[in-house]
Amino acid sequence: MANFIVTGGAGFIGSHTCFSLLQKGHKVIAIDSFFNSSKNNLRNIISYLKKYDKTVETRLNIFKCDIKNENKLRKTFKSIKSTFLNIDAVIHFAGFKDSNESINKPLDYWDNNVNGSIKLLKVMKEFGCRTIVFSSSAAIYDASYCNDIISEDSEKNPKTPYGRTKLVIEELLQNTYESSEENWRIANLRYFNPIGASPEGIIGEDIFHSGSNIFPAILKVANGYKSKLSIYGTDFNTKDGTGIRDYIHVKDLADAHIAAVDYLNNFKREFVCLNIGTGKGTSVIELVNIFENVNNCKIKTKNLEKRIGDFPIVVANNKKALDLLDWEPKRTIKDMCLDGQKWILINSKANKIKK
Repeated sequence: MANFIVTGGAGFIGSHTCFSLLQKGHKVIAIDSFFNSSKNNLRNIISYLKKYDKTVETRLNIFKCDIKNENKLRKTFKSIKSTFLNIDAVIHFAGFKDSNESINKPLDYWDNNVNGSIKLLKVMKEFGCRTIVFSSSAAIYDASYCNDIISEDSEKNPKTPYGRTKLVIEELLQNTYESSEENWRIANLRYFNPIGASPEGIIGEDIFHSGSNIFPAILKVANGYKSKLSIYGTDFNTKDGTGIRDYIHVKDLADAHIAAVDYLNNFKREFVCLNIGTGKGTSVIELVNIFENVNNCKIKTKNLEKRIGDFPIVVANNKKALDLLDWEPKRTIKDMCLDGQKWILINSKANKIKK
């Protein structure tokens, strides 16, 4: 059993990672500002797991804290240390994540993502925690001319402020690792397109605060919250003209974070960057067709111009992650489509999803 801090622990990927950590018997401290999230996902996890494990309510602790507030973050760490004695690792999700929104609100993204990460690292250092897994993104890559899968050493030139903040945080972490005599253990996980929901239907993405991501948009149309799905770009040099992406089940992505911590624990000092994806590309039209088939529904679409930062093909070369981690993606596109829709149906009936 280990003690994990998960920043942004109430968010889409953060809550799934908390869920997986708790299932494995660990203690989890979720830190979240709840600016773009709520406690519902964490409450659902507790309600589900306590039917099988009475200790879960003592193993999940929730702190409301904006990591940009250094004084409050320090007090939060002090409270955590007084209760748990040691902090074994931090898994860092907290940050704004909408690429298109970042174009209109660059200052917000730089302040929240970069400034927040600086404050987190300073407080981690003060409290003797030197192990961190950072939620990075494939948005750091320049896939303008890419017709092949992207490896960790592919060209990096983010086209949006969101992607730029992710790359800058990676560079900050590398500077911290290289300039310090302390034994930092750092993993940057560059993931591609996480979709789906927990197979149990307990937690999933808030489709009304998901920005312009394709899968929440599909769920909105499928469930009557929106009339048509906007497809941005139909003249890419791809098999059907729409963008090809590497979609990964959020549960597989959550498990990759835990595997990354396990990997770092083999070293006194380590810095690693890993692509987290399936290595398989699916076009927007293919994704829509699969969703329609497995969920027996019809998705109406409308075609629009491509946006800044939209590339023809963005698919991961995940060989390094497969080689280094005790991990591999296990779930298919069909699983992602079924689980995502299951989450919406269960929770809309329970009046937990409201427009």
